[in-house]
Amino acid sequence: MNRRNLLLGGTAVAAFGLYAIARPMNAPLAAEGNFAVTLSDAEWKARLDPAAYDVLRHEGTERPFTSPLNDEHRAGTFLCAGCDQPLFVSETKFDSGTGWPSFYTFIDGALGTTIDNSLFMTRTEVHCSRCGGHQGHVFEDGPPPTGLRYCINGVALKFAPTTA
Repeated sequence: MNRRNLLLGGTAVAAFGLYAIARPMNAPLAAEGNFAVTLSDAEWKARLDPAAYDVLRHEGTERPFTSPLNDEHRAGTFLCAGCDQPLFVSETKFDSGTGWPSFYTFIDGALGTTIDNSLFMTRTEVHCSRCGGHQGHVFEDGPPPTGLRYCINGVALKFAPTTA
């Protein structure tokens, strides 16, 4: 092990430690409001697998490069894993190199936004407009035509291929 690897490893451990401190274990869902699909916390927990529950209901983040949807290139629609609302069409997906499924736009009316001040920075969080489930964040470093990158947690999505 050289000094560079030691410093990079130490920086990664420190970043994850700060994330754990900045995000309380049972942080409430930021996207509070009147949504068409509303369930109790116990109902969400029973409905979703643990990783999807953490992301959708408690604004967690999946580890980068772990989602099978990173390599999904078929024609189809990406749906909210919480309520099945269509969020993105496959034509808007691109490889951002970040380790999360990325899209340059969404289906009209499918997403809402809130300001996220966690991790000592200000970001724009995106959530499903039907159930309020946290999807990820939007950044201004995407490709044309929008210049936006919707960086989405794969566990917050389901994929429905187009049938011929």
